[in-house]
Amino acid sequence: MQQQTTRRKFLQRSTETAAISGAAMALTGMPVFAAEKPQTVRLGIIGCGGIMTHHVRGLVERGNEVSIGWLCDVDPQQIERMHGFMRGSDAATVRRTSRHEDVLADKNIDAVIIATPHHWHAPIALEAMAEGKDVYIEKPISHVYNEGPLIIAAAKKYNRVVQQGSQMRSSKVTERAGKLLAEGIIGEVKVARAWTAETRNVVKPVPDSAPPAGVDYDRWLGPAPKRPFNKYRFHKTWRMYRDYGNGEIGDDGIHDLDMAAWGLGVETLPKQITARGGRMMLHGHAGEYPDNMVVNYEYPDGRLLVYENYPFTAYGMHGFDNGNVFYGTEGYMIFSRRGAFSVFLGPKSQKGPTEGDARRDRGYEAHMSDFLNAVRTRDTHTRAPAETAHRSCALVHLGEIAFRTRGQLDFDVEKEQFIDCDEANEMLSKSYREPYGLPVV
Repeated sequence: MQQQTTRRKFLQRSTETAAISGAAMALTGMPVFAAEKPQTVRLGIIGCGGIMTHHVRGLVERGNEVSIGWLCDVDPQQIERMHGFMRGSDAATVRRTSRHEDVLADKNIDAVIIATPHHWHAPIALEAMAEGKDVYIEKPISHVYNEGPLIIAAAKKYNRVVQQGSQMRSSKVTERAGKLLAEGIIGEVKVARAWTAETRNVVKPVPDSAPPAGVDYDRWLGPAPKRPFNKYRFHKTWRMYRDYGNGEIGDDGIHDLDMAAWGLGVETLPKQITARGGRMMLHGHAGEYPDNMVVNYEYPDGRLLVYENYPFTAYGMHGFDNGNVFYGTEGYMIFSRRGAFSVFLGPKSQKGPTEGDARRDRGYEAHMSDFLNAVRTRDTHTRAPAETAHRSCALVHLGEIAFRTRGQLDFDVEKEQFIDCDEANEMLSKSYREPYGLPVV
């Protein structure tokens, strides 16, 4: 009974973060801002690729609530593309650079949004916090496991706001599903299953070539090993290579793993990880990661989280390309970050509450509002703070390490080390190419 009570408190905390500030706004009729911060949050944009398009478009719609002071990317064409979404005074005055250090040195910038390839997330975030900036970091916040605890330590040391781009933690569908789970509609949740089931195109390798004109390729590589330019190690498809990304499990999979950890209500790390996978796609596919994986994570209290990804399922699973099932002692819930859930109760799977948001609310705007409000109020407990983000990102790293080594590994939750596997422990961290190493926290 104690486990269920604790879990309910966990879910209530994750879905009620915005309620306090919302209640204050309702009582006063005005937003709650800290005295030391202006109403307008001054932002630096670092990384002008795909997901930043959505962020910048949304930020522009906020009017005077935010001001974008910098656009930063190693590819000037990406900067110009992002500039095309801006308007008003920001469009006329925004500064451009290929060096994130220029953004972080600007004392007028309150916070930065980081949407670079994964290998740059932690170095930029750590430096930003040391410079007094709050950070919104796209998922995953870490490229390797040991970067997570460093981000947690920096957030505490510098009293900085951290928000991982786990946007579904802020959606209305998640809030309503969380309320039902917290009320115990399906009993105690014992198992959570997450999946990424989409079709992926085969990408054949191509020869190395010169980088595009104007691109600062050495800076794009940054802390990653020096290599010749290859177009599949660059925009979009860099995710397939361990130097820069985390494969399918760390790209789309991290969203579904994060929701699985949320639904399971875990506030610790798994003690045992079992991983299997391989290639189902045609031979000759570029990249280094498996295109399919099944990973089991067993927690110290016996609860289980299962992750699956398949590259051939145009139909998805349970009707969704990305989703979860939460299995409880009295029923189960099918949940998708596409904006829907269905509950089934009892031995005959009697249909319970079902909801689907026709607008496919995926929480982007609410998640950014949560971050911006935290920047103003200095309430560092966002919906996806560093500690929560690290627990979810750890599932990516631990699963991939298990796949690359023995297939099954035991993990010491307290020491944050694998038990009796030096090879696996070495993969918890990595080497950084000079002069792009990690700042000292």
